[in-house]
Amino acid sequence: MDFAPTPLQLIARARADLRAGVPVVMRDGADHALVLSAETITAEQLAGLRAEANDLRVAITAWRADTLKARAYDGDLARVMVPADATPAWLRSIADPSGDLATPMKGPLRTQRDGKAEIDRAAIALVKSARLLPAAVLAQAPEGSDGLTVLERAEVAALLETAPDVQDIAAARLPMAAAEAGRLHIFRPGDDSEEHYAIEIGAPDREKPVLARLHSACFTGDVLGSLKCDCGPQLNGALNQMGTEGAGILLYLNQEGRGIGLANKMRAYALQDQGFDTVEANHRLGFEDDERDFRLGAQILTELGFSTVRLMTNNPKKVEMLASCGLEVVERVPLKVGRNPLNSKYLDVKAMKSGHIL
Repeated sequence: MDFAPTPLQLIARARADLRAGVPVVMRDGADHALVLSAETITAEQLAGLRAEANDLRVAITAWRADTLKARAYDGDLARVMVPADATPAWLRSIADPSGDLATPMKGPLRTQRDGKAEIDRAAIALVKSARLLPAAVLAQAPEGSDGLTVLERAEVAALLETAPDVQDIAAARLPMAAAEAGRLHIFRPGDDSEEHYAIEIGAPDREKPVLARLHSACFTGDVLGSLKCDCGPQLNGALNQMGTEGAGILLYLNQEGRGIGLANKMRAYALQDQGFDTVEANHRLGFEDDERDFRLGAQILTELGFSTVRLMTNNPKKVEMLASCGLEVVERVPLKVGRNPLNSKYLDVKAMKSGHIL
């Protein structure tokens, strides 16, 4: 029997390596690149790369390049050449915008125009999937790279674009304040990413449209009662309405901070304190407006036996996504709760820039 890890398992291992500061190797035909996270690279690693590689670069998204006034010749990304005197702190300043206002001039930055950028693009997607800042340090893989996780660029690109299969691995009865007749399902994705939860209220009829909500995890709002967002009130409001109606399904998807992770969400909050709105903060970090993958929600609903839903949301994109995945949304049920003086601007931005119906 072959016990070698699958490409998906190798990606899971690579995520853990990058978060721990361990480089990985990415191959694309004859090209073999060493990939590290700009967030976790050490002085020793940088010195070793500089001694052996003459193509040392840091790949950043076009959003981050725009903030740094670096030319993104590759369209969606820029390959910034690493100067001879660069330090890990300099690399982190390229990746992390927290110090942009204090030290706005980091250049002039020289970006690569020639050559292929496919490995750089896959490397950014990989570090982003590890919930790290979307900035990857790359160089030709030097001698001594044996023992590192080795990935094929084409497999990484394809698998990270595909929603992983999810499996219902455990379920049990869970009485809650919103409804005593509750049941909690734990779903585990096949790519070893965060588990997701389905909270079933009552006994929803699989043959009728179910009252459903796709709720993204928000530690600050759901647990701490943050007044910066409306997530906590939406969570409780949805559960209470399902309890009142006697049936419903709430999916609690671990896609914190619109899919960028809690650490990056806190970085975005720090940028908001500097005067940037939610979307602007994400862009300065190098992320898209919204990095969540709601296809996971569609898979879970299908796995639970639902095909038609009454979707509780203010976001028309969720309706479109479920429809594109083969689920029928017979009704969009508004969920307008939680506005307060501290989150009014946040909600206005959601309406103006993200299309939420508020």
